[in-house]
Amino acid sequence: MTIATYSVHPTPIGEALLVTTEEGLVALSVLDGPAYAEVSRLSLLLHSVPVPDDGPAREAAGELDEYFAGARRAFSVPLDWRLTAGFTRQALEAIAGIPYGETASYAEIAIAAGSPRAHRAVGTACARTPWSIVLPAHRVIRSDGSLGEYGGRPENKRFLLDLEERVAGAAGRA
Repeated sequence: MTIATYSVHPTPIGEALLVTTEEGLVALSVLDGPAYAEVSRLSLLLHSVPVPDDGPAREAAGELDEYFAGARRAFSVPLDWRLTAGFTRQALEAIAGIPYGETASYAEIAIAAGSPRAHRAVGTACARTPWSIVLPAHRVIRSDGSLGEYGGRPENKRFLLDLEERVAGAAGRA
Protein backbone atom coordinates (compact mmCIF):
# COMPACT_ATOMS: atom_id res chain seq x y z
CA MET A 1 0.00 0.00 0.00
CA THR A 2 1.26 3.45 -0.92
CA ILE A 3 1.80 5.85 1.93
CA ALA A 4 1.56 9.39 0.58
CA THR A 5 1.89 12.77 2.26
CA TYR A 6 1.31 16.27 0.99
CA SER A 7 2.09 19.86 1.76
CA VAL A 8 1.37 23.20 0.12
CA HIS A 9 4.30 25.49 -0.56
CA PRO A 10 4.24 29.09 -1.85
CA THR A 11 6.00 29.94 -5.12
CA PRO A 12 6.09 33.12 -7.24
CA ILE A 13 3.60 31.53 -9.66
CA GLY A 14 1.15 30.28 -7.04
CA GLU A 15 0.77 27.72 -4.30
CA ALA A 16 2.37 24.38 -5.14
CA LEU A 17 0.99 21.08 -3.90
CA LEU A 18 3.84 18.65 -3.21
CA VAL A 19 2.91 14.99 -2.80
CA THR A 20 5.48 12.42 -1.73
CA THR A 21 5.64 8.65 -1.30
CA GLU A 22 8.35 6.43 0.06
CA GLU A 23 9.85 6.47 -3.47
CA GLY A 24 10.06 10.26 -3.77
CA LEU A 25 8.09 13.18 -5.16
CA VAL A 26 5.08 11.71 -6.94
CA ALA A 27 3.37 14.99 -7.83
CA LEU A 28 3.97 18.71 -7.83
CA SER A 29 1.10 20.84 -9.05
CA VAL A 30 0.75 24.60 -9.12
CA LEU A 31 -2.77 24.99 -7.78
CA ASP A 32 -5.50 26.88 -9.57
CA GLY A 33 -8.14 25.90 -7.04
CA PRO A 34 -8.36 24.43 -3.56
CA ALA A 35 -5.68 21.92 -2.56
CA TYR A 36 -8.28 19.38 -1.47
CA ALA A 37 -9.56 19.04 -5.04
CA GLU A 38 -6.10 18.10 -6.35
CA VAL A 39 -5.46 15.84 -3.33
CA SER A 40 -8.75 14.05 -4.10
CA ARG A 41 -7.80 13.59 -7.76
CA LEU A 42 -4.38 12.20 -6.80
CA SER A 43 -5.95 9.92 -4.17
CA LEU A 44 -7.81 8.11 -6.93
CA LEU A 45 -4.66 7.68 -9.00
CA LEU A 46 -2.53 6.57 -6.05
CA HIS A 47 -5.21 4.34 -4.48
CA SER A 48 -4.29 6.06 -1.23
CA VAL A 49 -5.32 9.28 0.46
CA PRO A 50 -2.29 11.52 1.04
CA VAL A 51 -2.12 12.93 4.55
CA PRO A 52 -0.82 16.40 5.46
CA ASP A 53 2.84 16.33 6.48
CA ASP A 54 5.44 18.82 5.29
CA GLY A 55 8.45 16.78 6.48
CA PRO A 56 8.78 14.45 3.48
CA ALA A 57 8.36 17.34 1.03
CA ARG A 58 10.89 19.60 2.77
CA GLU A 59 13.69 18.71 0.31
CA ALA A 60 11.52 19.42 -2.73
CA ALA A 61 10.25 22.69 -1.21
CA GLY A 62 13.82 23.79 -0.49
CA GLU A 63 14.89 22.99 -4.06
CA LEU A 64 11.91 24.96 -5.40
CA ASP A 65 12.93 27.97 -3.31
CA GLU A 66 16.51 27.70 -4.63
CA TYR A 67 15.25 27.41 -8.21
CA PHE A 68 13.11 30.54 -7.92
CA ALA A 69 16.00 32.39 -6.25
CA GLY A 70 18.18 31.55 -9.27
CA ALA A 71 20.51 29.35 -7.19
CA ARG A 72 19.41 25.96 -8.59
CA ARG A 73 19.47 24.82 -12.21
CA ALA A 74 18.64 21.14 -11.76
CA PHE A 75 16.47 19.33 -9.25
CA SER A 76 17.91 16.35 -7.40
CA VAL A 77 14.86 15.34 -5.40
CA PRO A 78 13.98 11.71 -6.24
CA LEU A 79 10.90 11.30 -8.44
CA ASP A 80 8.32 8.55 -8.06
CA TRP A 81 7.32 7.72 -11.65
CA ARG A 82 4.30 5.53 -10.79
CA LEU A 83 1.80 7.95 -12.36
CA THR A 84 3.44 7.77 -15.80
CA ALA A 85 3.61 5.00 -18.39
CA GLY A 86 4.10 4.31 -22.08
CA PHE A 87 4.82 7.15 -24.45
CA THR A 88 4.00 9.77 -21.81
CA ARG A 89 6.85 8.44 -19.70
CA GLN A 90 9.21 8.31 -22.70
CA ALA A 91 8.35 11.92 -23.56
CA LEU A 92 8.81 13.09 -19.96
CA GLU A 93 12.17 11.32 -19.75
CA ALA A 94 13.24 13.15 -22.93
CA ILE A 95 11.98 16.46 -21.53
CA ALA A 96 14.01 15.89 -18.37
CA GLY A 97 17.12 16.13 -20.57
CA ILE A 98 16.44 19.67 -21.82
CA PRO A 99 19.19 21.83 -20.31
CA TYR A 100 18.40 24.73 -18.02
CA GLY A 101 17.81 27.96 -19.92
CA GLU A 102 17.20 26.15 -23.22
CA THR A 103 14.08 24.99 -25.05
CA ALA A 104 13.12 22.18 -27.39
CA SER A 105 10.14 21.86 -29.68
CA TYR A 106 7.35 19.33 -29.29
CA ALA A 107 8.63 17.75 -32.53
CA GLU A 108 12.20 17.48 -31.19
CA ILE A 109 10.95 15.78 -28.03
CA ALA A 110 8.84 13.37 -30.11
CA ILE A 111 11.98 12.38 -32.02
CA ALA A 112 13.99 12.02 -28.80
CA ALA A 113 11.21 9.85 -27.33
CA GLY A 114 11.32 7.53 -30.35
CA SER A 115 8.10 8.55 -32.10
CA PRO A 116 8.91 11.32 -34.61
CA ARG A 117 5.28 11.94 -35.61
CA ALA A 118 3.95 12.13 -32.04
CA HIS A 119 4.40 15.86 -31.41
CA ARG A 120 0.77 16.22 -30.30
CA ALA A 121 1.23 13.35 -27.86
CA VAL A 122 4.23 15.23 -26.44
CA GLY A 123 1.90 18.16 -25.79
CA THR A 124 -0.43 15.80 -23.95
CA ALA A 125 2.50 14.44 -21.92
CA CYS A 126 3.50 18.00 -21.00
CA ALA A 127 -0.05 18.79 -19.92
CA ARG A 128 -0.22 15.63 -17.83
CA THR A 129 3.19 15.74 -16.20
CA PRO A 130 2.84 14.96 -12.52
CA TRP A 131 5.76 17.30 -11.74
CA SER A 132 5.28 20.90 -12.71
CA ILE A 133 8.55 22.88 -12.71
CA VAL A 134 10.73 20.01 -11.40
CA LEU A 135 10.32 18.18 -14.71
CA PRO A 136 10.79 21.10 -17.12
CA ALA A 137 7.79 20.80 -19.43
CA HIS A 138 7.88 24.61 -19.53
CA ARG A 139 10.99 24.28 -21.73
CA VAL A 140 8.97 22.64 -24.53
CA ILE A 141 7.72 25.10 -27.13
CA ARG A 142 6.07 25.01 -30.54
CA SER A 143 8.19 24.59 -33.66
CA ASP A 144 7.40 28.18 -34.69
CA GLY A 145 8.93 29.43 -31.42
CA SER A 146 5.64 30.32 -29.72
CA LEU A 147 5.12 29.13 -26.18
CA GLY A 148 2.01 26.97 -26.20
CA GLU A 149 -0.49 26.77 -23.39
CA TYR A 150 1.24 25.26 -20.31
CA GLY A 151 -1.93 24.03 -18.67
CA GLY A 152 -3.85 27.15 -19.65
CA ARG A 153 -1.29 29.36 -17.92
CA PRO A 154 1.12 30.61 -20.59
CA GLU A 155 2.07 33.47 -18.25
CA ASN A 156 3.59 30.91 -15.85
CA LYS A 157 5.54 29.33 -18.69
CA ARG A 158 6.81 32.76 -19.73
CA PHE A 159 7.79 33.52 -16.10
CA LEU A 160 9.78 30.27 -15.80
CA LEU A 161 11.53 30.71 -19.16
CA ASP A 162 12.35 34.35 -18.39
CA LEU A 163 13.75 33.34 -14.98
CA GLU A 164 16.01 30.72 -16.54
CA GLU A 165 17.11 33.06 -19.34
CA ARG A 166 17.96 35.78 -16.83
CA VAL A 167 19.91 33.40 -14.54
CA ALA A 168 21.72 31.67 -17.42
CA GLY A 169 22.53 35.04 -19.01
CA ALA A 170 23.91 36.41 -15.74
CA ALA A 171 26.10 33.31 -15.31
CA GLY A 172 27.39 33.74 -18.88
CA ARG A 173 28.38 37.33 -18.17
CA ALA A 174 30.10 36.47 -14.89
